Amino acid sequence: QVQLVESGGGLVQAGGSLRLSCAASGIMWSINAMGWYRQAPGKQRELVATITSGASTNYADSVKGRFSVSRDNAKNTVSLQMNSLKPEDTAVYYCNAQYQDRTRRIFEVWGQGTLVTVSS
Repeated sequence: QVQLVESGGGLVQAGGSLRLSCAASGIMWSINAMGWYRQAPGKQRELVATITSGASTNYADSVKGRFSVSRDNAKNTVSLQMNSLKPEDTAVYYCNAQYQDRTRRIFEVWGQGTLVTVSS
């Protein structure tokens, strides 16, 4: 079974930066996409950024220009560089992977989340 482990969350002042990393263990025969989602208290979980194995990216409008997602396919890792952080970025950030096994069955797996707190 594939497992995702996030790291890099913590406390930072507004305007600061953090880099989140997500490492996948187990075999993902064909990765469709990996990405980051976040959920703030009282709000729905929302997409932050995704990246395909072909390096196509998608960002939420709220983070565009400030966040950058990258991946290392050989290592099955995905990172999220967060710059110019704002208090409204405070949330639990979750790593996500969508992949297929050797029989083309589609799977989705989530990490446990890492807390990012941005103070003003």
